[in-house]
Amino acid sequence: MSAAVILGSAFSAPTLHGEPLRPVVVDTAEGPVTLYALDGGPRPAYALFRHGLPHRHLPHHIPWRAHALALKAVGCDALLITSSVGVLTAELPLFEPVVVSDLLMPDNRLPDGTACTVFHPPGPDQGHLVIDGGLCDAAISARLRAWLCRPASEAVIFAYVGGPRTKTPAENRYWAAQGAHVNSMTVGPELVMANELQIPTAVAVVGHKYSGPAARQGLDQGSIEASLVASHEALSGLALRFLREMEPGVWRNRL
Repeated sequence: MSAAVILGSAFSAPTLHGEPLRPVVVDTAEGPVTLYALDGGPRPAYALFRHGLPHRHLPHHIPWRAHALALKAVGCDALLITSSVGVLTAELPLFEPVVVSDLLMPDNRLPDGTACTVFHPPGPDQGHLVIDGGLCDAAISARLRAWLCRPASEAVIFAYVGGPRTKTPAENRYWAAQGAHVNSMTVGPELVMANELQIPTAVAVVGHKYSGPAARQGLDQGSIEASLVASHEALSGLALRFLREMEPGVWRNRL
């Protein structure tokens, strides 16, 4: 059994908080996936770079199903999904990790238009994902909040909005009106598919820009790159601690 983290655009080298990572190729029914092993810990631990190393997968190119199956193949029983996100409410800070409590993904589809599920094509282990305990594992999320000194009662709703383009001001106003606090082009498919594979999962995100109705933050290339560097600093230590210290989780939903 193992722990794993999914890392996004803020991570572009096979290291984590100064620790080297070793590439491991995992064959799946959806094609090979390269995971990166962190050696020297109490149990096996892996990082998955969702956009590849070097960065080559735009959100609509990410092999979502293959990634999920690779994590299952290495026995992942505690998964942390991370992302840099747009923040839709002024109440949340930038460049500080917050723990997601729930997902807003009304159209359960991948960017290619197919259903967001690992049960593609049909197979003997398929089923409806019945969400009893929440997509975000309560116990793992509580431990993350304790590490980050975030309020136990804090609710952060993540809206998945498939890429590869950014959102318009009208779209950001829409998602804020629906109750979302943050949004991005990833996370949603990973969270759903991990639960279909019975992997206890939590999500920690870092806001790298305000995207709310009143936001006027520039999106020039220099500011984007600087914000991703800050996001990397905010998330790398948490991801390393997760791989070193997080205990196996207990999946609380049903198929």
